Amino acid sequence: MNKPFDKIKLHGFNNLTKSLSFSIYDICYAKTEQQRKEYLEYIDEQYSADRLTDILKDVVDIIGANVLNIARQDYDPQGASVTILVSEEPVEQQTFDSNETPGPLPESVVAHLDKSHICVHTYPEAHPNDGICTFRADIEVSTCGVISPLKALNFLIHSLESDVVTIDYRVRGFTRDISGVKHYIDHAIHSIQNYMSEDTKEAYQMLDVNVYQENLFHTKMMLKETDLNTYLFGITTDDLSSDEEEEIRTRLNREIQEVFYGRNLPDVE
Repeated sequence: MNKPFDKIKLHGFNNLTKSLSFSIYDICYAKTEQQRKEYLEYIDEQYSADRLTDILKDVVDIIGANVLNIARQDYDPQGASVTILVSEEPVEQQTFDSNETPGPLPESVVAHLDKSHICVHTYPEAHPNDGICTFRADIEVSTCGVISPLKALNFLIHSLESDVVTIDYRVRGFTRDISGVKHYIDHAIHSIQNYMSEDTKEAYQMLDVNVYQENLFHTKMMLKETDLNTYLFGITTDDLSSDEEEEIRTRLNREIQEVFYGRNLPDVE
């Protein structure tokens, strides 16, 4: 019996659909209403539709695709969306790396794609009372063909600031070999974590929830960062009393924990 990740001779085109979806959350504290307004303005500039388009174009290069169409929009009062439709890139003597290794940062990976897309949507928001600001970006890279979009994951994580990341990867459909046998996955995968570089794995606490028989893989990541200054917008710890610092740290930790675990935590008296 062929293993799913053995090199197989296909009957026609590889029809497997591989979808990588993930959300990144950047969390900070802005003390005043003016600082919260400035934070939202900063996020809108930092993650404008133009900059997101540049990031996604780099992803297209990494997976070796052709851009067919780009739709992008900046929203009022904040947020942006970009969708890029991509198609296969004809390349002579194609070679594909299907190993569980991190994808490149600037280098390109040759791919054979069709009917595929890459999209991102952003959701900045600021709490009006407790100063917590949370920016979320949802990204999806979907491909049909040989290469897995997981090769773009390493680049995307390094391109976006994130305190919490939730990642889902799924292989759907099937492709047939020349003898007519259906194959529901064409590469070995044990964990999404194996597609991340060592510096990423060292920086984050990670948790896997995988359903191997259904080709479903899920990884949650939470930054281990402890320097409060990296979470403050418009101020530093020098501007805070020890009581204020402790209160802000508690609020931030609660927000990060709730986003990571996906549920509201009970109030502590």
